[in-house]
Amino acid sequence: MTADIATAPTPLTLDRLAALTAEVAEEVRRGLHEIRFDAENRWSVRLHADDHTDVWLISWTPDQSTRLHDHAGSLGALTVVAGELVERYWAGGLRERTLADGGGGRFPLGHVHDVVNASDAPAVSVHAYSPPLTAMHYYEVGGDGALRRTDSVLTTDPEPGAPTLDGVPAREGVR
Repeated sequence: MTADIATAPTPLTLDRLAALTAEVAEEVRRGLHEIRFDAENRWSVRLHADDHTDVWLISWTPDQSTRLHDHAGSLGALTVVAGELVERYWAGGLRERTLADGGGGRFPLGHVHDVVNASDAPAVSVHAYSPPLTAMHYYEVGGDGALRRTDSVLTTDPEPGAPTLDGVPAREGVR
């Protein structure tokens, strides 16, 4: 590992997280996990949690998106189970890539992104974080083109404030 790449306090690597989301995505394709869709809010359910990792199943109806955010001190990965998502990410400016069915992304520490279902069809994705999420930071791009943090949320959920399988929003904290 090079000195300019930050590491997280976890024994898992980005490669392992990506492999994990791909494995769980295959379980979802085989019908082993229930999927729900909500036209108003992204739906999510935690499929696995331990001391080092949490794994989430998230559904997206057309035009649903996250805000520009990072995962604080957690590494992350996602695999698209069905449909297509667009990731807008910060790399000295906003860049964009399409994540098609079976594709995915890896999120090192400090990775700032927004994910959106820009298609006309629903999408489903599996996300893994290590260590498990405890906070998320939100950003905006200012008029000068610079990235600026706007708020932070303490959370154990990649969809803070959105209803989950049990109907209870995630814990929210400092804004």
